[in-house]
Amino acid sequence: MKIIHVDEEYQTGYEYTSIEPIGKNFREDFKPELTPKEMLDLGIFGGNYFIETPNEFPKEWFTKTKFSDNFADNNLNFYKVNASMSLNEWLKRGWIYPEDPKGWFLWYCRYYYGRRIEDEDERQIKRWKNMKRHIIQLKNHCQSGDLNCRRRQRQSLLHWAYDSRKM
Repeated sequence: MKIIHVDEEYQTGYEYTSIEPIGKNFREDFKPELTPKEMLDLGIFGGNYFIETPNEFPKEWFTKTKFSDNFADNNLNFYKVNASMSLNEWLKRGWIYPEDPKGWFLWYCRYYYGRRIEDEDERQIKRWKNMKRHIIQLKNHCQSGDLNCRRRQRQSLLHWAYDSRKM
């Protein structure tokens, strides 16, 4: 067990306990295809999810991350398209858990890092599973490996730890 103290631009005065080894002991029904590092390396959220390397997570997660100044830059996304809603829109829809003020990806980073919160893990894993509808649409409308087909959906799937390059 390890206590993590968060003092970042996105959150201060928060702490949690990492009770599982990094990247291990996920719920049986949660099988993300990409690690947080792999997602960041590929290019997600226009380089603007984190505006700087967080101290909360291992520095090696961010060795290839390209950050954008002040705004999301679609050119930093793997598919070069915007597949995100604004944080304000996520707040309006009630999708933000107070402990994870930046949404699903922050939750996933912390889950990957070993934090477990039963009710919130349940909610977020359910949301992750709901993204499978996009996989079905890709399979129904795109030839396997055609990375130019439905690029927004493919980028969105990357945001949810599905490796859309393999679909």
